[in-house]
This record gives sequence, structure tokens and C-alpha cells, in this order.
Amino acid sequence: MASKTRDNLVYAAIWLACFAPIPWLAWSLFNGDLGANPIEALIRQLGVWGLRFLLLSLAITPAARILRMPRLIRFRRTVGLFAFAYVLLHWTSYIGLDQIFDWAAIGKDILKRPFITIGMTAFVLLIPLAITSTNAAIRALGPVRWRRLHRLVYVIAPLGVLHYYMLVKADHRPPLIYAAILALLLGWRIWHWASRKTESRKAA
Repeated sequence: MASKTRDNLVYAAIWLACFAPIPWLAWSLFNGDLGANPIEALIRQLGVWGLRFLLLSLAITPAARILRMPRLIRFRRTVGLFAFAYVLLHWTSYIGLDQIFDWAAIGKDILKRPFITIGMTAFVLLIPLAITSTNAAIRALGPVRWRRLHRLVYVIAPLGVLHYYMLVKADHRPPLIYAAILALLLGWRIWHWASRKTESRKAA
């Protein structure tokens, strides 16, 4: 099988896997499987899936390096855009289904409830990353500026985990698990960066 055909099949499988939670959540909502407060459960699940895909996008680079499969990098953008899509659905569901577009109440929520303030901050920071996730944007910004802009993900991901942790009222184990995964992914990047610096000094 040609590498391009294989990559296209992998891309299609990733796209379908990333899209799958949407019909599953829609069916659960229609079937009454989201508990006593289905709107709250739907909003939370959309946010959790957004966080999962954000962490998955951060995991692709280490996986590509460790497994020596650099072609995995080409799928990172797709996963990242799906992360944004789920966060956007999480936000619009909160605005439309929970608050019924009551902008005064939404403003008070953002100002008075810290976990919403943090979540909204993460969402706003995620917007420029989604907008510039195109080849045209990379050419317009230049690779160096583009990479600097997309380092915002290292701020967004911790904010997302903190938002989830503060949202949960009882069982904090799930957000703590995501926090541990994020710490591992960021720790690998720090180690990789330090290793490259050490090698550069030795080569000099």
C-alpha cells in the first residue's frame, strides 16, 4: 500500500474517531442517558472531550519521536482542531442551553465564578490557535512567529485542567489524572529541550 494511501486511511480513521463522541452524546441526550440534569452533563462532557483531544494533540509529538514515526506529526493539527471544536461546543452549549443567551448573567458568571473565568480565558486563548491552523496562516506569520503563537497551548492546557478540577465538586480523581498526563507531556518537552541544549553545547 502506498504511503499516501495509508496516510489518507489513517487520517480518515482519526477523523471518524474524533467525531464519534458527537453522535454518541446526541444519542445519549435523546435517549435520556445523561442523568437527572442532562444539559449540565452534556456541557461537561463536551468540555471533557475537548480537554482529552487537547492532551492527545500534545501527546502526538512525543509519540512520533519515541516511536520514530515522524509522519504522525501531520495528524496533530486535525486533533487540535477537533479539541477546539469540542471546546467551542462546550462554550456554545453553556451560552445557549444553560444560560439561554442571558448575557448579563453570563457576564456575572465570568466575573464571580473563578472556574468559569479560567475556562473562558482558556477558550479565548485557543481561538487564535484554531484560526492560524492552516498552511496559509503559517506562510503569512512565518514559521518562527507561528511556533511562538502556538506555544500558547502550554498555557491553555493547564488552564483547561484547572477549570475542570475547580468545576468538579466531589470526585477529583478524573481531573487529577488529566493533570498527571499533562505534567508527563510537559515534563517530556522540558527534558527534550534540555537534552538538545546539552548536545548543542557538546557539539560546539
